[in-house]
Amino acid sequence: MSDISEFFAMGGYAFYVWGSYGVTAVFMLIEVILVIRNKRTILQRLARMVRMNTQVDK
Repeated sequence: MSDISEFFAMGGYAFYVWGSYGVTAVFMLIEVILVIRNKRTILQRLARMVRMNTQVDK
């Protein structure tokens, strides 16, 4: 059991190490959310442009 607690303690640097992992995970999650949101916005704009072009062509 002491090996596991030593692993998670990281030689006294646990707060820095696990905090870094946590911050990185949060930013990676934010990145995924922003990419999905931007994709949706771009697809909506493209659909609007297509509708506008088909109305002008008629």
